[in-house]
Amino acid sequence: MKVVNVHQRLLHASPERVGALIDTLASPAEALWPGRAWPRMKFDRPLGVGAVGGHGPVRYLVEAYLPGQSIRFRFTAPTGFDGWHGFEVLDATPVFCVLEHRIEMNTRGPALLTWPLAVRHLHDACVEDALSQAQASLGNEPKPVPWPARVRLLHWLAAGGRRLTPPVPRRQHAR
Repeated sequence: MKVVNVHQRLLHASPERVGALIDTLASPAEALWPGRAWPRMKFDRPLGVGAVGGHGPVRYLVEAYLPGQSIRFRFTAPTGFDGWHGFEVLDATPVFCVLEHRIEMNTRGPALLTWPLAVRHLHDACVEDALSQAQASLGNEPKPVPWPARVRLLHWLAAGGRRLTPPVPRRQHAR
C-alpha cells in the first residue's frame, strides 16, 4: 500500500530559526522532538548522513541532511516500512515559514495492518506534538492537537500502562 502522510505548521519565525530546530534532533538541546510524551529520538553518533537510530520501535538512518533546512530518514524497521520520513523548512519569508514532516513509503507484510490500525494514529499525534513543540520552542503560542481516544489508548498500551508527561510544555521564551 502506498502511503504519503504530510503534516505542516505555519511558524512565525525566520527560516534560519526554524531550520535550527531540525539541527537539535536527538541532541541535549532538543527543541523539536516531543520527547516528554514520546520515545526519544536517539542515534549512534551526532546527527549527520549515515547516523543510525530511531525512536521506540521505529528505526531509520539519516539518508540526507542539509543543516538548517531539511533531514530525511530511511526506514530500517519495523518490517514492511519501505520508504522515508523527514522534516523540511518550506515557503519561507523573512518572518514566516512552514515546517513540514512527510512520510513516503510502501507498506508490505505486517505493516499492511499495523500502519492503518495503530501506527498511523500514533504517528499523526506524535508529529502534531512535534509541530506544537516547534511553536513553543520559537516562542509562538503552541496549538496542540488533542489526542483522539484511540491515540490515548494506543499510547497508554505502548507505554506499558504509564501516563507520560503532557506532550508540549507551555509557551517558552524565544531562543
